[in-house]
Amino acid sequence: MKRLKITVDGTAYDVTFEEVGGAAPAPAAAPVSAPAAAAAPAPAAAPPAPKGSGAAGEVTSPLAGTVLKIKVAVGQAVSAGDPVLVLEAMKMESVISAPTSGSVKSIDVAAGSSVQEGQLLLTIG
Repeated sequence: MKRLKITVDGTAYDVTFEEVGGAAPAPAAAPVSAPAAAAAPAPAAAPPAPKGSGAAGEVTSPLAGTVLKIKVAVGQAVSAGDPVLVLEAMKMESVISAPTSGSVKSIDVAAGSSVQEGQLLLTIG
């Protein structure tokens, strides 16, 4: 077993792995130096809108995929964060949550339909 510390986009991960098989040992990787200290980032003006939400109450697709399940019905009350539908993209399921509380005003897609990134899925009012 080997243990490595890997940093991706500023987040450090401890990784343990085991080499399996192989007749010749892998060449040793060159040591990686720590990245140079960067200037302090400028403060953000405003936090970005949650992924999967358009205008207030509009739930848009965060990615292209296929609608697997619609978990709500028109007129149903939902709270912010409640799952409203499930998308499949690249054989992975993504649960789309309500960005706000309210009742479902319209459902603009059907189970089995293909959607594009940014497409309106449903509206909560």
